[in-house]
This record gives sequence, structure tokens and C-alpha cells, in this order.
Amino acid sequence: MTKKTIVLASDHAGYELKDSLKEDVMALGYDVLDLGTNGPESVDYPDFGTALAKAIQNGDAETGILVCGSGIGISIAANRHAGIRAALCHDETLARLSREHNDANVLVLGARTTGIEVAKACLNTFLNTEFAGGRHQRRVEKLG
Repeated sequence: MTKKTIVLASDHAGYELKDSLKEDVMALGYDVLDLGTNGPESVDYPDFGTALAKAIQNGDAETGILVCGSGIGISIAANRHAGIRAALCHDETLARLSREHNDANVLVLGARTTGIEVAKACLNTFLNTEFAGGRHQRRVEKLG
């Protein structure tokens, strides 16, 4: 049985948080596909949101983690792509509900708005919560 692959990407504002979360993802036993960026040089968040979305669409990974300064721009970029349900989460409750109710397949975090411990808690909750299905299934299907 192959391990589940998690794809990560960020812009320059989020690369430090992404790298920290990458260590946690690997420690949990997942394979990691890191699409960058890997430094403070200014880059455009839509490029990284799109790259992550395409990696999931192509089957290179099942789940993703995106980070930019606020989390807003990169989540908008990812959600433009069919089959991507990127959820910007600021706490464990939102991470849990994004999985249970919305079957989110991408966790989005804001490096400038979310502390490292909260981000790690969101990551653990997101990865360990199953989609509830049931009444939520028809709603998710309407998302396309």
C-alpha cells in the first residue's frame, strides 16, 4: 500500500510556515510534494495556488496545504479550479468543519494571521477528520 501524498505550496510570505508544516506532514507518515516557493523573494501567489490545484487534479496528490500572507489570495486562486475545495481556516473548529461538511481537499492558512501552534493544530485536525457525507454530500456535489 502506498502512502498518501500531500502537496504543499506557498508564496514568499508563507514559505517559512509551509516548511514548518512540511516537517509535521512527513512526521505523520505522508509523502510530500513541495511545489515551493522556498525563500523570501517576491513571487505571485496565483502561480502557486494553480500549481497545487493542478497537482491534485492530475492525481499527483490527494490533499493539499497552501500558505500565503493572509490565506485569502491563494485560496481564491486554488478554488478557481474544478474539483478543488480550498478552505481558509483560522482554528481547529473551521478545519474540522471544512472536512466534515465541505469535504475540503486543501487546507489554507495565513502566515501573517495564524500562529504556528494554531496552524499545526489545524493541520492535524484537517488530516484526521473524515467527510461526514449524508446531507452534506448533495451540497458538495453542487460545488462542481
